[in-house]
Amino acid sequence: MAQQGLKPSISTFGIISLGAGGVIGSSWIYTNSQFFHQYGAGGEIFGLLAASILAILVSLSFAELSTIYPKAGGEVVYGYEAFGKKGGLFAGWALLGSYLSALAFYVTASSMLLSQIIPKIATGPAYSFAGAKVHYTELILGVLITLFIFAINYRGANLTSNVQIVLFVLLILIGIILIVVGFSHGKPSNFWPAFYDHQTKTPEIFRFILPAMTFLTGWESIGVMAEEVKTPARKIGRIVVIAIMIASAYYLLVLLASAWVHPWQSTAMMEMGTVDAFKAEGFPILGTAAFIIAFLGLGTSFLALFSTAPRLIYSLAEQKILPSYFAKVHPKYGTPSRAIVMTLILVLALGWLGKGALTYFLDIGGFLTALAWGINAFNLIAIRKKHPELKGGFRNKHLSLPVIGGVIAILIALSTIIPGTSVSLVWPYEYVILGIWIVIGLVSYFTGKK
Repeated sequence: MAQQGLKPSISTFGIISLGAGGVIGSSWIYTNSQFFHQYGAGGEIFGLLAASILAILVSLSFAELSTIYPKAGGEVVYGYEAFGKKGGLFAGWALLGSYLSALAFYVTASSMLLSQIIPKIATGPAYSFAGAKVHYTELILGVLITLFIFAINYRGANLTSNVQIVLFVLLILIGIILIVVGFSHGKPSNFWPAFYDHQTKTPEIFRFILPAMTFLTGWESIGVMAEEVKTPARKIGRIVVIAIMIASAYYLLVLLASAWVHPWQSTAMMEMGTVDAFKAEGFPILGTAAFIIAFLGLGTSFLALFSTAPRLIYSLAEQKILPSYFAKVHPKYGTPSRAIVMTLILVLALGWLGKGALTYFLDIGGFLTALAWGINAFNLIAIRKKHPELKGGFRNKHLSLPVIGGVIAILIALSTIIPGTSVSLVWPYEYVILGIWIVIGLVSYFTGKK
């Protein structure tokens, strides 16, 4: 353990807000134009539904283990207890990579959203990456927003969770308005048929599961931050499952409402997805509301994932998997301050890639998420065998459901690294990025051993 533990300061509603709000990001509200065009409305929505069911199955293993080991780091601790240091590294490094993939995109996504209101932000000197321009004003503004998120996290989990609660409540209220108006003023023929005539339905649904898993990551933060929660450990497991169910339902209903209120084929040709769909149907205020959801979702995800990533680094260091330098706790704020600074460095190092790297971030994040989800089912099996006497407040009567979820997640991850298939990672860029992340993990591991 570090010299002093992390301070328990997060309320029950605070951890629900961090878990569910951490899942509900920003890009899905406007990238559904791109995804409707690429996968059809059915590909995105049914793919997201399939990924949601998978996430709920997987969450059952996290729910049980989080009540047994309510420790900072969550899956790092579970992997360590199940398979030793290598298990802790494998589990933690996969989840950390998934979170950093999302955080890196948020650096320029925040300024990209602001440029829709203030177009001058997206003008002047720029550079290009993967065919997309990043203006220096966008990058500078994104860095400043990232530093603001960093400052909130540095000063304590209580401040982070209180800010998260406010953003999450606003997010839910506006989402409910969009859902009610979308279904009451729309019609089924706008959504159905849900695919283009030339599309084969099942492959399109299956292909979208991978980026959908990146959209759905973030609820694991409940287990990762369990040490700082004032809620009794026996209740944490239920909160894990509730959080992913709230977030999944929110995603599906808002996306379906946007395809219900306006013909999705038309939305697919627009720039801002749900925002433009509601505006096209004569609801400019609701189009603005959808735009606000994008900001709020970015804020809740940015805060939650920026809180969680340092706890993974802290836990890896605490278990002597990474250098113990990162296990330092701030004497005043009770936060893993050095791990938070390291997270900032990693996020800014990737964040300059900009919106051109969106596909890379989603695909690699999806692969790492699937890997982390799958690993945890095997962590649960191993811990059950090693410590049958350990029972938390949440216990699966049968291991079949979490194991099915884990096996499916592993199969999805493996299918993406086989080159040349419809679900493969993009060659060679995504394979190179993934390879670099693996090398960094190995170097960090052997440095930690010394």
